[in-house]
Amino acid sequence: MIKTAILTMSDKGHVGEREDITGPTIKNILPKDKYSITYYKVLPDDIDLISKELIYLCDDLKVNLILTNGGTGFSKRDVTPEATLKVSEKLVPGFGEAMRAASLKITPKAMLSRGISGIRNETLIINLPGSPKGASENLEVILDAIPHGIDILTGHATECATPKK
Repeated sequence: MIKTAILTMSDKGHVGEREDITGPTIKNILPKDKYSITYYKVLPDDIDLISKELIYLCDDLKVNLILTNGGTGFSKRDVTPEATLKVSEKLVPGFGEAMRAASLKITPKAMLSRGISGIRNETLIINLPGSPKGASENLEVILDAIPHGIDILTGHATECATPKK
């Protein structure tokens, strides 16, 4: 099982002025036989709070996967990619590239997404858009690659290359 945390970044959601629909949408997409949602929280769009939460999840709770949503746009308060960058030891550009490429087939506004992905210790952090539709469309694009990435990251993958026949 992939030990997973879902973090929603929303100033209004954090204070109860808006219901978080995207976090539960993400949870419902993840196959229950592969992913164990062990943590869920709504945070305000604050780089220091987001960074501290990411570090806690990676270093203390030792989750394998953090799926963030929200805070990836152009607003002054959108700082999720910066918080992810701040705590990551390595970047994983392929997830963001794949999500944006697939989303561009749906809307030209996809190029406005600044979501990134990174690794801290044995945790993969992936930034998804804040809308339920955007988050679900993006997650569907990368979902098949995540388990193998986690296996490599945690040392459970024994063979990455497909042998030639």
